[in-house]
Amino acid sequence: MVTPIHTDGPAALLVQAEQYAESKSHKSTRMAVGLAMMAGLFIGLAFVFYLTVTTGSTAGWGLTRLMGGLAFSMGLILVVLGGAELFTSTVLSMLARANGKISTLSLLYTWARVYIGNLCGALLLVLIVMAAGLYQLDDGQWGLNALHVAQHKLHHSWLQAFSLGVLCNLLVCLAIWMTFTSQNPLTKAVMVILPVAMFVSTGFEHSVANMFMVPLGMSIATFAPDSFWQAVGSSPAAFNDVNLIQFISANLIPVTLGNIVGGAGLVGMGYWLIINPEREHKTAHISALTLPSAPYSERPIMTQETLTIENNMQSAQCALKAQQFVADALEQLNRTKLQGAPVVDSQNQLVGFFSVQDVLVDLWWNDYQPDMDAKVEDLMRTEVQTVEADQSVIELAQYMSIDNQVLYPVSDAGIATRFTNQSALERAKTQTLSRPYIYPVMKDERLVGVITRADVIRALAPLYGNAMDILPADAKEGLVTA
Repeated sequence: MVTPIHTDGPAALLVQAEQYAESKSHKSTRMAVGLAMMAGLFIGLAFVFYLTVTTGSTAGWGLTRLMGGLAFSMGLILVVLGGAELFTSTVLSMLARANGKISTLSLLYTWARVYIGNLCGALLLVLIVMAAGLYQLDDGQWGLNALHVAQHKLHHSWLQAFSLGVLCNLLVCLAIWMTFTSQNPLTKAVMVILPVAMFVSTGFEHSVANMFMVPLGMSIATFAPDSFWQAVGSSPAAFNDVNLIQFISANLIPVTLGNIVGGAGLVGMGYWLIINPEREHKTAHISALTLPSAPYSERPIMTQETLTIENNMQSAQCALKAQQFVADALEQLNRTKLQGAPVVDSQNQLVGFFSVQDVLVDLWWNDYQPDMDAKVEDLMRTEVQTVEADQSVIELAQYMSIDNQVLYPVSDAGIATRFTNQSALERAKTQTLSRPYIYPVMKDERLVGVITRADVIRALAPLYGNAMDILPADAKEGLVTA
């Protein structure tokens, strides 16, 4: 069995967050503003859902707000799954600025275009909602509920509005942060529900939500007909404080600043300041393979010395340096005819593994315009599968080529979980494995070499008699470390 590889905890999430942050500035202005308008619409629709659920509820203060919070979570679900640009999550692009990937001007421009797009999307929905006359639902109680919610938002002190904004985006960005742990859309959707439900039910302040809610209250107070006011037993004068100046000065400015501090500061930079110093001295998440032992009768008749990985590996001189430029690393891999190599730090401690696959992914991400200042440590993986020098080549060969769970699918209790009429050989030939081709070799917790799939074949070639020459001469020469 192979020791499972685990996600590298908070550090791996920070890497995902940094990529997420950098992607915010790479979008064209047209796309960013368009997606931001969609996000403004989505959050506004979530508030429409909130008002509908809470209007006329007799479930009690806490339960009513919980129901409203659960309904409002639809907004962030739509943003996450729909790929929209929301200002309160875009503030995480502060990570890209901290890493020097974008300038301060680019950061502020990224924030501004999304903020403006969110505002336009929210105001567009206000126009549609007013045209639809939704405020007259439940004999006008829906509109009265909206007015009271909008009015309440304008009665906070400046410090209170700022603090509620901090708390709100602390939860929103933590919800976004959690989605980095999964690629499953349903999982992502479920992850964001409770953080959003908490901030809404407790009354925290979200700048984009307020871009819809307060203008909606102002619109109802200004344009609702007399029949509406007669039905709800109130008058426009009772909501004179729901106005543009009060909205901007007492709510939008402090809440926006609070959202920036809560998301970019507490979540984004908080994690960055905790984890980034540790990454200056990266250590690999080494997962040593416990190789399956082949039955004695199936082992070739060779000496133990012939079979050890140590006697068939390549020198550790092919290892790359963490501070090495990617261009230099590719040249070194080309010289050694390897597709990847272990990475060591200045103390020659194993800290990761760098492969051409990492380069190809990075090129794709950057539209094939590589960063010439990128270093190996920026692209390498810190999850590394290693083998021990005294392990058997034949056991490594079996691990590379065979998955026992595919050949013999049984539960832990030994009960067959799948039946087939294929032979074991047929199943072995048709299985699809995702196993490394190159393994760092460790001895006494030190990197002493690497062994590749080609090295394993060369070690086993004597089984074919004079089959040592099955590899082309130039390939064999290329396997020798320069």
